[in-house]
Amino acid sequence: MDDGTIALPTHERTQSGEKLHECNQCGKAYLCHSHLQVHQNTHAREKNYECHQCGKAFACQSNLQRHRRAHTREKPYVCIQCGKTFAWQSYLQVHKRSHTGEKPYECTQYGKAFAQHNHLQVHKRSHTGENPYECDHCGKAFAQHSDLRVHKRTHTGEKPYECTQCVKAFARHSHLKRHKRTHTGEKPYECHQCGKVFVHHSHLKRHKRTHTGEKPYVCIQCGKAFDWQSHLQVHRRTYTGEKPYECTQCGKAFAHHSHLQVHKRTHTA
Repeated sequence: MDDGTIALPTHERTQSGEKLHECNQCGKAYLCHSHLQVHQNTHAREKNYECHQCGKAFACQSNLQRHRRAHTREKPYVCIQCGKTFAWQSYLQVHKRSHTGEKPYECTQYGKAFAQHNHLQVHKRSHTGENPYECDHCGKAFAQHSDLRVHKRTHTGEKPYECTQCVKAFARHSHLKRHKRTHTGEKPYECHQCGKVFVHHSHLKRHKRTHTGEKPYVCIQCGKAFDWQSHLQVHRRTYTGEKPYECTQCGKAFAHHSHLQVHKRTHTA
């Protein structure tokens, strides 16, 4: 979701599994075909409204005005329940679901529900293994466009998020937030079943599967299930034959990084 997304009122949404209309140029999805047509015009129309700060151009002046908030950091939309502010009204609407618990987008395979449609779309790729966003520098592919955007910084070296305490810089804002906990010692994510605490929310989510036995990542070729997506990705190499880890000394390649590490010892022994 970004500042160009058309936010649909709650009463227009459905949990019946009705197929959304997806833009074939950028992947955005809309419940009504008419909304998709309006959106597609933004690709077809001339983009005469240009941001003087970064050069990005827009077909609509209103979209340019929304975009400018990325530079000014203006956040005019306020949550009346917690006071949190947002640059775009659609962001506020999604945030409100954190108070109401509303999760209108449900996975038809496992019944898992999400507050945002794009989160459901990304989740579905954990079942299929689909990675539609490919880096034009190295060919690495990602399930989310945002992950590709961040990955590209490994080629450019860009690290826009800097720690004010130690001047360490990061490619992702979330990595900076996690890093700051090394200074504070904060472990905000607690398991309600055993009391174990974690620095990262993702670690808590994975830990919870030790209690539930959940294995949400399923191989579409053989049906084998995994509790971690990374384990599914490694498993899939048994079908694709992919061996991404290559020894720089002899050129031998391996499907698992750990196997490469063991192999390297044969050169030093």
